[in-house]
Amino acid sequence: MIPRTAEIALGDLLQGFPIVTITGPRQSGKTTLAKKVFSGRPYFSLEDPDIRRMALDDPRGFLGRLPDGGVLDEVQRAPELLSYLQSHVDADGRMGLFLLTGSQQFGLMFNVTQSLAGRSAFIELLPLSIGELTKANKSPQSLDEMLFHGGYPALYDRRLTPSQWFPAYVTAYVERDVRQLIKVQDLEIFQRFVRLCAGRSGQLLNLSSLAADCGVTHNTIKSWISVLEASYILFQLRPHHKNFKKRLVKSPKIYFYDVGLLCWLLGIREMAQVATHPLRGHIFETLIVSEYMKGYFNRGETAPLHFWRDSNGVEVDLIVDVGALLMPIEIKSGQTVNRDFFMGLKHWMGVAGDLSDRPTLVYGGTESYNHGGVDVIGWKKCGESLVKM
Repeated sequence: MIPRTAEIALGDLLQGFPIVTITGPRQSGKTTLAKKVFSGRPYFSLEDPDIRRMALDDPRGFLGRLPDGGVLDEVQRAPELLSYLQSHVDADGRMGLFLLTGSQQFGLMFNVTQSLAGRSAFIELLPLSIGELTKANKSPQSLDEMLFHGGYPALYDRRLTPSQWFPAYVTAYVERDVRQLIKVQDLEIFQRFVRLCAGRSGQLLNLSSLAADCGVTHNTIKSWISVLEASYILFQLRPHHKNFKKRLVKSPKIYFYDVGLLCWLLGIREMAQVATHPLRGHIFETLIVSEYMKGYFNRGETAPLHFWRDSNGVEVDLIVDVGALLMPIEIKSGQTVNRDFFMGLKHWMGVAGDLSDRPTLVYGGTESYNHGGVDVIGWKKCGESLVKM
Protein backbone atom coordinates (compact mmCIF):
# COMPACT_ATOMS: atom_id res chain seq x y z
CA MET A 1 0.00 0.00 0.00
CA ILE A 2 1.20 3.50 -0.83
CA PRO A 3 1.16 5.51 2.45
CA ARG A 4 -1.63 8.09 2.51
CA THR A 5 -1.09 11.59 3.86
CA ALA A 6 -4.65 11.62 5.23
CA GLU A 7 -3.72 8.92 7.75
CA ILE A 8 -2.23 11.58 10.05
CA ALA A 9 -5.42 13.66 10.14
CA LEU A 10 -7.48 10.48 10.45
CA GLY A 11 -5.54 9.42 13.54
CA ASP A 12 -5.99 12.85 15.13
CA LEU A 13 -9.75 12.83 14.51
CA LEU A 14 -10.12 9.37 16.04
CA GLN A 15 -8.80 10.83 19.29
CA GLY A 16 -11.73 13.23 19.54
CA PHE A 17 -14.67 11.51 17.82
CA PRO A 18 -16.23 8.07 18.34
CA ILE A 19 -16.69 7.78 14.57
CA VAL A 20 -14.78 9.04 11.54
CA THR A 21 -16.38 8.79 8.10
CA ILE A 22 -14.10 8.49 5.06
CA THR A 23 -15.74 9.60 1.82
CA GLY A 24 -14.42 9.89 -1.71
CA PRO A 25 -14.67 8.33 -5.15
CA ARG A 26 -14.81 4.60 -5.58
CA GLN A 27 -11.40 2.93 -5.79
CA SER A 28 -9.60 5.91 -4.25
CA GLY A 29 -8.21 3.80 -1.41
CA LYS A 30 -10.79 4.36 1.35
CA THR A 31 -11.14 0.68 2.30
CA THR A 32 -7.39 0.08 2.20
CA LEU A 33 -6.75 3.07 4.48
CA ALA A 34 -9.52 2.09 6.90
CA LYS A 35 -8.25 -1.48 7.14
CA LYS A 36 -4.70 -0.27 7.77
CA VAL A 37 -5.69 2.13 10.54
CA PHE A 38 -8.00 -0.46 12.16
CA SER A 39 -5.88 -3.48 11.27
CA GLY A 40 -6.82 -5.36 14.43
CA ARG A 41 -10.55 -4.75 14.30
CA PRO A 42 -13.44 -6.40 12.42
CA TYR A 43 -14.30 -5.32 8.89
CA PHE A 44 -17.73 -5.57 7.26
CA SER A 45 -18.69 -4.44 3.77
CA LEU A 46 -22.33 -3.43 3.47
CA GLU A 47 -22.06 -3.95 -0.29
CA ASP A 48 -22.25 -7.66 0.55
CA PRO A 49 -25.98 -8.59 0.46
CA ASP A 50 -25.63 -11.10 3.30
CA ILE A 51 -23.84 -8.63 5.57
CA ARG A 52 -26.31 -5.90 4.70
CA ARG A 53 -29.29 -8.15 5.45
CA MET A 54 -27.75 -9.13 8.77
CA ALA A 55 -27.19 -5.49 9.71
CA LEU A 56 -30.70 -4.41 8.74
CA ASP A 57 -32.60 -7.41 10.16
CA ASP A 58 -30.95 -7.22 13.57
CA PRO A 59 -28.99 -3.95 13.91
CA ARG A 60 -28.51 -4.23 17.69
CA GLY A 61 -27.25 -7.78 17.40
CA PHE A 62 -24.97 -6.80 14.51
CA LEU A 63 -23.37 -3.92 16.45
CA GLY A 64 -23.19 -6.14 19.53
CA ARG A 65 -20.67 -8.23 17.62
CA LEU A 66 -18.42 -5.14 17.52
CA PRO A 67 -17.78 -4.36 21.21
CA ASP A 68 -14.59 -2.47 20.36
CA GLY A 69 -15.81 -1.01 17.08
CA GLY A 70 -14.58 -1.73 13.57
CA VAL A 71 -14.82 -0.76 9.91
CA LEU A 72 -18.21 -0.47 8.19
CA ASP A 73 -17.56 -0.14 4.46
CA GLU A 74 -19.98 1.52 1.98
CA VAL A 75 -22.30 2.42 4.83
CA GLN A 76 -24.64 4.38 2.54
CA ARG A 77 -26.04 0.97 1.54
CA ALA A 78 -27.62 0.58 5.00
CA PRO A 79 -28.66 4.04 6.21
CA GLU A 80 -31.09 2.63 8.78
CA LEU A 81 -28.11 1.23 10.70
CA LEU A 82 -26.84 4.72 11.56
CA SER A 83 -29.52 5.50 14.15
CA TYR A 84 -28.63 2.33 16.04
CA LEU A 85 -24.95 3.22 15.71
CA GLN A 86 -25.69 6.53 17.41
CA SER A 87 -27.15 4.80 20.46
CA HIS A 88 -24.29 2.29 20.45
CA VAL A 89 -21.48 4.86 20.61
CA ASP A 90 -23.40 7.06 23.06
CA ALA A 91 -23.74 4.14 25.46
CA ASP A 92 -20.08 3.18 25.07
CA GLY A 93 -18.59 6.65 25.48
CA ARG A 94 -15.16 5.86 24.00
CA MET A 95 -13.52 7.73 21.15
CA GLY A 96 -12.20 6.14 17.96
CA LEU A 97 -14.60 3.20 17.82
CA PHE A 98 -15.76 3.11 14.20
CA LEU A 99 -14.49 3.97 10.75
CA LEU A 100 -17.24 4.35 8.16
CA THR A 101 -16.63 4.64 4.43
CA GLY A 102 -18.89 5.70 1.59
CA SER A 103 -18.75 6.68 -2.07
CA GLN A 104 -21.92 8.72 -2.52
CA GLN A 105 -22.36 12.10 -0.91
CA PHE A 106 -26.14 12.37 -1.31
CA GLY A 107 -27.47 9.64 0.98
CA LEU A 108 -24.31 9.19 3.02
CA MET A 109 -23.75 12.78 4.09
CA PHE A 110 -27.43 13.45 4.75
CA ASN A 111 -27.91 10.34 6.87
CA VAL A 112 -24.63 10.66 8.75
CA THR A 113 -25.17 14.33 9.58
CA GLN A 114 -28.77 13.61 10.63
CA SER A 115 -28.15 10.46 12.70
CA LEU A 116 -24.59 11.02 13.88
CA ALA A 117 -24.46 14.79 14.34
CA GLY A 118 -21.53 15.68 16.59
CA ARG A 119 -20.39 12.06 16.73
CA SER A 120 -18.63 11.70 13.37
CA ALA A 121 -15.80 13.65 11.80
CA PHE A 122 -15.14 13.48 8.06
CA ILE A 123 -12.15 12.82 5.81
CA GLU A 124 -12.48 13.12 2.04
CA LEU A 125 -9.98 10.79 0.38
CA LEU A 126 -9.22 11.51 -3.27
CA PRO A 127 -6.91 9.51 -5.58
CA LEU A 128 -3.18 9.64 -4.92
CA SER A 129 -1.47 13.03 -4.95
CA ILE A 130 1.81 13.82 -6.66
CA GLY A 131 3.43 14.11 -3.23
CA GLU A 132 2.21 10.68 -2.13
CA LEU A 133 3.48 9.10 -5.33
CA THR A 134 6.83 10.86 -4.98
CA LYS A 135 7.35 9.66 -1.39
CA ALA A 136 6.56 6.10 -2.49
CA ASN A 137 9.02 6.35 -5.41
CA LYS A 138 6.18 5.76 -7.85
CA SER A 139 5.84 9.23 -9.28
CA PRO A 140 5.60 9.34 -13.10
CA GLN A 141 8.84 10.56 -14.65
CA SER A 142 7.22 13.02 -17.05
CA LEU A 143 4.33 15.44 -16.86
CA ASP A 144 2.55 13.76 -19.77
CA GLU A 145 2.76 10.42 -17.98
CA MET A 146 1.22 12.00 -14.86
CA LEU A 147 -1.59 13.54 -16.89
CA PHE A 148 -2.29 10.27 -18.70
CA HIS A 149 -2.32 8.05 -15.61
CA GLY A 150 -3.88 10.25 -12.95
CA GLY A 151 -3.86 9.12 -9.35
CA TYR A 152 -6.12 6.09 -8.87
CA PRO A 153 -4.16 3.56 -6.76
CA ALA A 154 -5.03 0.59 -9.00
CA LEU A 155 -2.84 2.03 -11.75
CA TYR A 156 0.18 1.94 -9.42
CA ASP A 157 -0.56 -1.27 -7.50
CA ARG A 158 -1.37 -3.49 -10.50
CA ARG A 159 -0.01 -4.07 -13.97
CA LEU A 160 -2.77 -2.15 -15.73
CA THR A 161 -2.73 0.61 -18.31
CA PRO A 162 -5.20 3.51 -18.14
CA SER A 163 -6.84 2.24 -21.35
CA GLN A 164 -7.47 -1.11 -19.65
CA TRP A 165 -8.66 0.21 -16.31
CA PHE A 166 -10.79 3.29 -16.98
CA PRO A 167 -13.41 1.67 -19.27
CA ALA A 168 -14.16 -0.91 -16.57
CA TYR A 169 -14.17 1.79 -13.89
CA VAL A 170 -16.67 3.96 -15.75
CA THR A 171 -18.98 1.02 -16.45
CA ALA A 172 -18.75 -0.62 -13.03
CA TYR A 173 -18.85 2.45 -10.83
CA VAL A 174 -19.71 5.75 -12.51
CA GLU A 175 -22.68 4.44 -14.48
CA ARG A 176 -23.82 2.11 -11.69
CA ASP A 177 -23.85 4.93 -9.16
CA VAL A 178 -25.86 7.02 -11.59
CA ARG A 179 -28.49 4.32 -11.87
CA GLN A 180 -28.68 4.12 -8.08
CA LEU A 181 -29.11 7.86 -7.62
CA ILE A 182 -31.39 8.84 -10.50
CA LYS A 183 -33.37 7.21 -13.24
CA VAL A 184 -31.53 7.84 -16.49
CA GLN A 185 -33.85 6.77 -19.29
CA ASP A 186 -31.20 6.94 -21.98
CA LEU A 187 -27.77 5.93 -20.71
CA GLU A 188 -26.17 6.83 -24.05
CA ILE A 189 -27.21 10.47 -23.63
CA PHE A 190 -25.79 10.50 -20.11
CA GLN A 191 -22.51 9.06 -21.39
CA ARG A 192 -22.35 11.84 -23.95
CA PHE A 193 -23.04 14.35 -21.17
CA VAL A 194 -20.11 13.04 -19.10
CA ARG A 195 -17.77 13.36 -22.08
CA LEU A 196 -19.02 16.87 -22.81
CA CYS A 197 -18.27 17.78 -19.20
CA ALA A 198 -14.76 16.41 -19.70
CA GLY A 199 -14.32 18.74 -22.65
CA ARG A 200 -15.25 21.65 -20.37
CA SER A 201 -12.98 20.83 -17.39
CA GLY A 202 -11.23 24.01 -16.35
CA GLN A 203 -13.84 26.18 -18.08
CA LEU A 204 -16.91 28.13 -17.04
CA LEU A 205 -20.00 25.99 -16.56
CA ASN A 206 -22.74 26.88 -19.05
CA LEU A 207 -25.79 24.79 -18.25
CA SER A 208 -27.77 26.03 -21.25
CA SER A 209 -24.99 25.07 -23.65
CA LEU A 210 -24.67 21.62 -22.11
CA ALA A 211 -28.42 21.11 -22.25
CA ALA A 212 -28.54 22.08 -25.93
CA ASP A 213 -25.62 19.79 -26.80
CA CYS A 214 -27.23 16.85 -24.97
CA GLY A 215 -30.79 17.49 -26.09
CA VAL A 216 -32.17 17.54 -22.53
CA THR A 217 -33.58 20.23 -20.25
CA HIS A 218 -31.67 22.76 -18.17
CA ASN A 219 -32.97 21.14 -14.95
CA THR A 220 -31.84 17.70 -16.12
CA ILE A 221 -28.29 19.00 -16.60
CA LYS A 222 -28.34 20.51 -13.10
CA SER A 223 -29.46 17.16 -11.71
CA TRP A 224 -26.76 15.25 -13.61
CA ILE A 225 -24.05 17.68 -12.51
CA SER A 226 -25.14 17.06 -8.91
CA VAL A 227 -24.85 13.30 -9.47
CA LEU A 228 -21.28 13.62 -10.75
CA GLU A 229 -20.44 15.81 -7.75
CA ALA A 230 -22.04 13.32 -5.35
CA SER A 231 -19.98 10.50 -6.89
CA TYR A 232 -16.73 12.51 -6.65
CA ILE A 233 -16.25 12.63 -10.41
CA LEU A 234 -16.16 16.42 -10.72
CA PHE A 235 -16.54 19.53 -8.58
CA GLN A 236 -17.48 23.15 -9.09
CA LEU A 237 -14.98 25.91 -8.32
CA ARG A 238 -16.81 29.10 -7.38
CA PRO A 239 -15.67 32.60 -8.33
CA HIS A 240 -14.29 34.68 -5.49
CA HIS A 241 -16.83 37.12 -4.14
CA LYS A 242 -14.49 40.06 -3.55
CA ASN A 243 -14.92 42.37 -6.52
CA PHE A 244 -12.48 45.25 -5.79
CA LYS A 245 -15.05 47.47 -7.58
CA LYS A 246 -14.80 45.24 -10.64
CA ARG A 247 -17.58 43.42 -12.46
CA LEU A 248 -16.97 39.71 -12.02
CA VAL A 249 -18.30 36.58 -13.65
CA LYS A 250 -20.77 34.67 -11.49
CA SER A 251 -20.64 31.26 -13.16
CA PRO A 252 -18.54 28.51 -11.54
CA LYS A 253 -15.91 26.46 -13.32
CA ILE A 254 -15.97 22.67 -13.35
CA TYR A 255 -13.01 20.37 -12.79
CA PHE A 256 -12.59 16.61 -12.68
CA TYR A 257 -11.07 15.20 -9.52
CA ASP A 258 -8.81 12.83 -11.46
CA VAL A 259 -6.89 13.89 -14.54
CA GLY A 260 -6.38 10.32 -15.78
CA LEU A 261 -10.13 9.74 -15.91
CA LEU A 262 -10.47 13.10 -17.64
CA CYS A 263 -7.97 12.07 -20.34
CA TRP A 264 -9.78 8.80 -20.96
CA LEU A 265 -13.13 10.57 -21.30
CA LEU A 266 -11.51 12.97 -23.78
CA GLY A 267 -10.60 10.01 -25.98
CA ILE A 268 -6.89 10.00 -25.15
CA ARG A 269 -5.75 6.39 -25.45
CA GLU A 270 -1.97 6.77 -25.66
CA MET A 271 0.36 8.95 -23.61
CA ALA A 272 1.84 10.52 -26.76
CA GLN A 273 -1.55 12.08 -27.51
CA VAL A 274 -1.41 14.21 -24.36
CA ALA A 275 1.43 16.45 -25.62
CA THR A 276 -0.46 17.67 -28.68
CA HIS A 277 -4.02 17.56 -27.40
CA PRO A 278 -5.84 20.89 -27.95
CA LEU A 279 -7.09 20.84 -24.35
CA ARG A 280 -3.70 20.11 -22.80
CA GLY A 281 -3.69 23.43 -20.96
CA HIS A 282 -7.03 22.66 -19.33
CA ILE A 283 -5.91 19.11 -18.53
CA PHE A 284 -2.84 20.47 -16.74
CA GLU A 285 -4.93 23.07 -14.92
CA THR A 286 -7.26 20.28 -13.78
CA LEU A 287 -4.28 18.37 -12.37
CA ILE A 288 -2.99 21.32 -10.37
CA VAL A 289 -6.36 22.46 -9.02
CA SER A 290 -7.15 18.91 -7.92
CA GLU A 291 -3.72 18.71 -6.23
CA TYR A 292 -4.57 21.71 -4.08
CA MET A 293 -7.94 20.14 -3.26
CA LYS A 294 -6.14 16.97 -2.16
CA GLY A 295 -3.77 19.00 -0.01
CA TYR A 296 -6.62 20.39 2.07
CA PHE A 297 -8.72 17.23 2.13
CA ASN A 298 -5.74 15.18 3.31
CA ARG A 299 -5.51 17.48 6.32
CA GLY A 300 -9.20 17.01 7.07
CA GLU A 301 -9.97 20.59 6.05
CA THR A 302 -12.42 22.24 3.69
CA ALA A 303 -10.61 23.63 0.65
CA PRO A 304 -10.89 27.46 0.64
CA LEU A 305 -10.35 27.65 -3.12
CA HIS A 306 -11.91 29.96 -5.69
CA PHE A 307 -10.97 31.59 -8.98
CA TRP A 308 -11.10 35.26 -9.95
CA ARG A 309 -12.19 36.62 -13.30
CA ASP A 310 -13.44 40.07 -14.20
CA SER A 311 -15.82 41.04 -16.98
CA ASN A 312 -12.88 41.77 -19.31
CA GLY A 313 -11.66 38.18 -19.11
CA VAL A 314 -8.65 38.87 -16.86
CA GLU A 315 -8.35 35.79 -14.67
CA VAL A 316 -6.35 34.18 -11.86
CA ASP A 317 -6.79 30.41 -11.86
CA LEU A 318 -6.86 29.92 -8.09
CA ILE A 319 -7.48 32.21 -5.14
CA VAL A 320 -6.75 30.66 -1.75
CA ASP A 321 -8.28 32.29 1.33
CA VAL A 322 -5.41 32.49 3.82
CA GLY A 323 -6.93 34.07 6.88
CA ALA A 324 -7.49 37.75 6.07
CA LEU A 325 -5.26 37.51 2.97
CA LEU A 326 -5.73 36.03 -0.49
CA MET A 327 -3.09 33.90 -2.20
CA PRO A 328 -3.29 34.04 -6.02
CA ILE A 329 -2.06 31.03 -8.02
CA GLU A 330 -1.63 31.09 -11.79
CA ILE A 331 -1.34 27.77 -13.66
CA LYS A 332 0.48 27.40 -16.99
CA SER A 333 1.26 24.12 -18.75
CA GLY A 334 4.31 25.40 -20.64
CA GLN A 335 7.72 24.11 -19.58
CA THR A 336 9.46 27.40 -20.30
CA VAL A 337 8.46 30.40 -18.20
CA ASN A 338 7.83 33.58 -20.17
CA ARG A 339 6.59 37.04 -19.24
CA ASP A 340 3.04 36.33 -20.40
CA PHE A 341 2.69 33.79 -17.59
CA PHE A 342 2.73 36.63 -15.05
CA MET A 343 0.15 38.95 -16.64
CA GLY A 344 -2.85 37.72 -14.65
CA LEU A 345 -0.92 37.80 -11.38
CA LYS A 346 0.37 41.34 -12.00
CA HIS A 347 -3.13 42.56 -12.73
CA TRP A 348 -4.42 40.86 -9.60
CA MET A 349 -1.69 42.32 -7.37
CA GLY A 350 -2.44 45.78 -8.69
CA VAL A 351 -6.14 45.37 -7.89
CA ALA A 352 -5.88 43.47 -4.58
CA GLY A 353 -3.03 45.51 -3.11
CA ASP A 354 -2.18 44.60 0.49
CA LEU A 355 -4.69 41.74 0.47
CA SER A 356 -2.52 39.75 -1.94
CA ASP A 357 -0.25 37.20 -0.26
CA ARG A 358 2.55 35.09 -1.77
CA PRO A 359 1.61 35.17 -5.48
CA THR A 360 2.49 31.84 -7.08
CA LEU A 361 2.98 30.48 -10.58
CA VAL A 362 2.74 26.71 -11.08
CA TYR A 363 4.03 25.64 -14.50
CA GLY A 364 4.84 22.53 -16.51
CA GLY A 365 8.57 22.65 -15.82
CA THR A 366 10.55 21.25 -12.91
CA GLU A 367 12.57 24.17 -11.52
CA SER A 368 11.36 26.24 -8.56
CA TYR A 369 12.56 29.76 -7.75
CA ASN A 370 11.38 33.31 -7.00
CA HIS A 371 10.92 35.77 -9.86
CA GLY A 372 10.12 39.39 -9.06
CA GLY A 373 8.25 38.50 -5.87
CA VAL A 374 6.38 35.59 -7.46
CA ASP A 375 7.07 32.02 -6.29
CA VAL A 376 7.58 29.93 -9.44
CA ILE A 377 6.92 26.25 -8.70
CA GLY A 378 7.43 23.21 -10.92
CA TRP A 379 4.48 20.84 -11.24
CA LYS A 380 5.98 18.09 -9.06
CA LYS A 381 6.20 20.43 -6.08
CA CYS A 382 2.90 22.27 -6.42
CA GLY A 383 1.58 20.86 -3.13
CA GLU A 384 4.53 22.18 -1.13
CA SER A 385 3.17 25.74 -1.07
CA LEU A 386 0.35 24.44 1.16
CA VAL A 387 2.88 23.54 3.84
CA LYS A 388 3.60 27.24 4.37
CA MET A 389 -0.04 28.10 5.05
